[in-house]
Amino acid sequence: MRLDLPLGTTPTDVRRRLESMERLLERSLTIPGTRVPVGLDAALGLVPVVGDIITAALGAYALWEARNLGLPKWKLARMAGNIAIDTTVGAVPVAGDLIDLAFRSNTRNLRIVKRHLDRHHPETRVIER
Repeated sequence: MRLDLPLGTTPTDVRRRLESMERLLERSLTIPGTRVPVGLDAALGLVPVVGDIITAALGAYALWEARNLGLPKWKLARMAGNIAIDTTVGAVPVAGDLIDLAFRSNTRNLRIVKRHLDRHHPETRVIER
C-alpha cells in the first residue's frame, strides 16, 4: 500500500492525510483466511501498554488536525472520547483486542471530520469509489 501524504495545510490536504491515516490504522491488513480488515491499531494493540500508547498518540494527531481545521469543541470532545474509549478498552488483554476490531475510533473520528469538511469546505468532497 502506498501512502501519498500531502504536506499542505489546506482542508483538502488535511482530509487526504486523515483518510490515509485511517486506512493505515483500521483497514490496511486482512486477517488471514477471512475477509476481516484490520490495521495497525489492532495489530499494535496486541503489544501490551506500548501499543495502546502509540495508537492513542496517532489518534491524538487526528484530533490535532481537526482542531486546526476549526471543528467546534463539542466535536473535538467526541473525538477525544472515541480515542479514550479505544485506549481504555484496548488495554484489557485479549477481550480489548477483540472489541478493538468492532470499535474503530479512527473511522468514527474520520467520519466526524468528513461531515464538518463537507459542510464547511464542500470543495474537499471526493466521490467515493
